[in-house]
Amino acid sequence: MTKSGAGYFDRFKSRLACECGRHASRVEHEADPLSATGTEEIYESLVASAVTRAIFPEANARRAFLKSVGASTAMAAIAQFFPIKTATEVFAAGGPPEKRDLKVGFIPITCATPIIMAAPLGFYSKHGLNVDVVKTAGWAVVRDKTINKEYDAAHMLAPMPIAISLGLGAQALPFCVPAIENINGQGITLAIKHKDRRDPKEWKGMKFAIPFDYSMHNYLLRYYLAEHGIDPDTDVQLRSVPPPEMVANLRADNIDGFLAPDNICQRAIYDGVGFMHILSKEIWDGHPCCSFAASRDFITNSPNSFAALTRSIIDATIYASKAENRKQIAEVIAPPNYINAPVSVLEQVLTGTYADGLGGIKTDAKRVDFDPFPWQSFAVWMLTQMKRWGQIKGDVDYKQVAEQVYLATDAQKVMTEMGLMPPKTSYKSFSVMGKMFDPDKPEEYLKSFKIRKT
Repeated sequence: MTKSGAGYFDRFKSRLACECGRHASRVEHEADPLSATGTEEIYESLVASAVTRAIFPEANARRAFLKSVGASTAMAAIAQFFPIKTATEVFAAGGPPEKRDLKVGFIPITCATPIIMAAPLGFYSKHGLNVDVVKTAGWAVVRDKTINKEYDAAHMLAPMPIAISLGLGAQALPFCVPAIENINGQGITLAIKHKDRRDPKEWKGMKFAIPFDYSMHNYLLRYYLAEHGIDPDTDVQLRSVPPPEMVANLRADNIDGFLAPDNICQRAIYDGVGFMHILSKEIWDGHPCCSFAASRDFITNSPNSFAALTRSIIDATIYASKAENRKQIAEVIAPPNYINAPVSVLEQVLTGTYADGLGGIKTDAKRVDFDPFPWQSFAVWMLTQMKRWGQIKGDVDYKQVAEQVYLATDAQKVMTEMGLMPPKTSYKSFSVMGKMFDPDKPEEYLKSFKIRKT
């Protein structure tokens, strides 16, 4: 970006009272003919506004010109003698990516929707990258290939970068989360034979699958069981099973149920072997699930590539958050090289209108949602559960770890540069099964649980 372009943009970064960041209020935004909401349109609008201000430095004359000819005519007239499109591309870009050809690993689940769809829908190329999204068999493989630098970045379960940074289950390497992939989007599915066994208090002796030890699935299932008086370490069996293998294990009667991504739940229903017990959002509405993660080493050595990747993912995540885009997304992520699922299964997940496996049709537009902001309070909650179940021994500096791994400040900067309105804080309280979590009091929260490893 040129110095003049950067300076112009900086003047507007602190004025995000509207979508595009150029106005002091929403009213002024709506009154400006050059206002825009999409990322590309925002950059183009900023460039056009800069040119218009240079031509008409006096505000009244500028407003009179825009009012008399209209926004589209003004843009067309300016474009006759100033290359707006070219200037927009220069303005929008940071420094050139150190690496344009990148590999990003993913697990074939709907939690990876932004990472996957960013390839066929052109979000990576839009930000100057050629990204090969690589379908991967399991979470340990994703972790190891990213640590070994076979992948430049990866789709990871939200707790995984914390665990890797702390040396839990692997060598300690600093990893970071610049964006959350999805919120909600999981469910507890039981085998059809248990359709009359809905009370968790009756689940002693049952076998459940989770995708990975360091997963929200593990922590949410444990939380749900413990709140119903079931000790997840002694009263049931929890097994780590790769998501693509869960339905087959349910069909073979190797497990009684699982807490898994919604496309796995919906596939079990589609195949007639399971039913939806509850959605994960009924445990914690708005919980994170998966993340976009990269090593600190990659960020340090390829900062522009990392920035372009982050912009691509946030851009795709915002697109995925809009209900009107969900059917298109279901089609592009369904092929074998991506999720390898019937489009109808993915539509039921992404649109929120779905069969429950018990003969009913349910509707919940927020069954899965997409919000890229990496709240550091999410990380603090995960650390409390890691301690609760014995994954972390001894003391932990909750906020230090959260702030080193979950890059909320970076996300705020990128989202602001894209004309979005990120939260002004990186911590918030929330409720899990009716119990409030205060990120400023993690030890009190941890000690409040009757069922936990001592």
